[in-house]
Amino acid sequence: MSRPSSARPNSASPRRPMSASGSRPSSGRPTSGRPRTSPRGGSASSKRFQKEPQYNAEEGYIRIYLRGRPVTSYLPSDVEEYDLNAKHPAPTEKLKLDWVYGYRGRDSRCNLYLLPTGEIVYFMAAVVVLYNVEEQQQRHYLGHNDDVKCIAVHPDSVTIATGQVAGHDPDEGKPHVRIWNSVTLETMHVLGLGFFDRAVCSLSFSKLNVGLHLAAVDESNEHVLSLWDWKKEKKLSDVKSSQDPVLACEFHPNIEEQVITLGKGHIHFWNFSTGKLVKKSGIFEKYDKPKFMLSLAFAPNGDAITGDSNGNIYIWGKGNTRISQAILGAHEGGIFSLCVFNDGSFLSGGGKDRKIVLWDSDYKSQSTTQIPEMTGPVRTLCKGKGEGFFVGTTRNALLTGDMEGEFQTLVQAHTEELWGLALHPSQALFLTCAYDKNVFLWDFEQHKPIWSKTMEESCQSAGFHPSGNVVAIGMTSGRWVALDVQSQELITVHTDGKEQHDIIRYSPDGNYLAVASHDNFIYIYSVSEEGRKYSKLGKCSGHSSFVTHIDWSSDSTKLQSNSGDYELLFWDATTCKQIVNSKETRDIEWATFTCVLGYPVCGIWPEGSDGTDVNTVARSTTGTLLATGDDFGKVNLFRYPVNHPKAACSSFKGHSSHVTSVIFNEDSTKLISTGGRDMSCMQWTVV
Repeated sequence: MSRPSSARPNSASPRRPMSASGSRPSSGRPTSGRPRTSPRGGSASSKRFQKEPQYNAEEGYIRIYLRGRPVTSYLPSDVEEYDLNAKHPAPTEKLKLDWVYGYRGRDSRCNLYLLPTGEIVYFMAAVVVLYNVEEQQQRHYLGHNDDVKCIAVHPDSVTIATGQVAGHDPDEGKPHVRIWNSVTLETMHVLGLGFFDRAVCSLSFSKLNVGLHLAAVDESNEHVLSLWDWKKEKKLSDVKSSQDPVLACEFHPNIEEQVITLGKGHIHFWNFSTGKLVKKSGIFEKYDKPKFMLSLAFAPNGDAITGDSNGNIYIWGKGNTRISQAILGAHEGGIFSLCVFNDGSFLSGGGKDRKIVLWDSDYKSQSTTQIPEMTGPVRTLCKGKGEGFFVGTTRNALLTGDMEGEFQTLVQAHTEELWGLALHPSQALFLTCAYDKNVFLWDFEQHKPIWSKTMEESCQSAGFHPSGNVVAIGMTSGRWVALDVQSQELITVHTDGKEQHDIIRYSPDGNYLAVASHDNFIYIYSVSEEGRKYSKLGKCSGHSSFVTHIDWSSDSTKLQSNSGDYELLFWDATTCKQIVNSKETRDIEWATFTCVLGYPVCGIWPEGSDGTDVNTVARSTTGTLLATGDDFGKVNLFRYPVNHPKAACSSFKGHSSHVTSVIFNEDSTKLISTGGRDMSCMQWTVV
């Protein structure tokens, strides 16, 4: 089901999962960081087993096939006429991306800039975000189809280049660079389709020739450095730069056609004056050669300033490949970012010590401040207005502040795989929880967390009690907890099995809690005192694979559930007994519809699907729309019920990883989606 964005191994046949400490499952939600993946359109084996859907008018059921396995769903008794081959058009409604919760600082660099418009520009997942902090508005460039990995701003401060990793799209899914206008958000040029390997990891516009050239480094084994005339979309030269990782690439602002690259154990000075890239390596002489050269900036006089993994700052004189001056022990641990001001003073940002140091133009320390521990080490620094500046951190947070030490958190995000999403029943709030053990309660309108809490274990799922005062959170260990929403205090802790709890959901009347586990069982609890007291009733036993989705009936007495081997089962929740005759369930009214199997959703599966491509489903509260999240980073919108095979839909991109959860707000005007490996949360408006 889930997968890293750039790796697409062949899919495997579904099978009963092993224990949490054993191997990962072959489909459904992963038990560890090693996801099971499937290529676009399903595997060859799934296509061999592909069978056409069938409709039995006499018995009143429709049967679809996933990996050759039949999934039978009974039509409601009030459906008098049904045409299996009828067209199912896409809805007229669309999704417009409103807000991206998150910033990718964990594993990318030089990714934060301030534009003349007052917007800061950065990226998360496949979206480049232009965020006006003062007006609290975001705009989004959506030209990419997978993880954006690097960004460069042209000297005109309007044109922007962004590079991405290998993606899913058959046409533009190869690593490439997109050059676009930050005012109109229109794509101007696309470079390198078929040239770059794995990902484009660093970009820089030339400074002296009006930004005519663009330098790019990819993540191939040789980390190829290439120069482009980007307006003509023409490659001028390329060279194998290093066998080791390259972490930065910058045109020199004062030397015609010089590019500097640095990374693991090296700094290289490249000259293009002859029409070919010629390398000179930096010479450390009496100074210790660091394991990593981490950051690069330029002083107004042309000096190159570097920060390394030993906490040292080296000054490389203009046009020289030797160190002219050194600031040893400037930080404890690595220096991830350098930011130079117009007067020649500059900031250095530390990883291990989380310190930001202000240096004057003579390289003397002036003052020091430190960012909060909870936001993590400094990843990148960016000039702000006046004496202020912006800080991106390795824990995917964005801060604004100054050397006085007063920092405001602008953006926060999860830092590990994200699955848990729950909507508050009565307020404009939603909750996310992830493998990073963090729980956030977000405000729809303010786009900021009301509170956050760090749990003792990785979190998999969440669900609010109908009162809105209690939230239950399922862990990856077999434990689940209930928290007081106001105080975040622990109300109760229970353990059911040793596997992760993929879904945790209260009944509509609040009197029951269903905990769907990766151990194939659904545990049922009786709930009283508005979610503050729990008593186990039993467990629903009958699935032959891990439980992936569940829904409560509107009267809080029945459950429907799906599993990793494409079963659709029904249960009497009060007795924990399976309802064997599925025909008896045809007219049950479901309070929600999040199951991926059943008559109302039989058309969501794309042709050639292997049964794991669709991860999450949500019916709108109006009952007219259905949203799905798939393995290819797409959020799809259908007309509900989706009761005809191969139904048409509208697809919307933004995520770069498998979409793990989607949910509509109370009046179906908003949709929230979460990405697994991209760790992002996105808010959409239904228009």
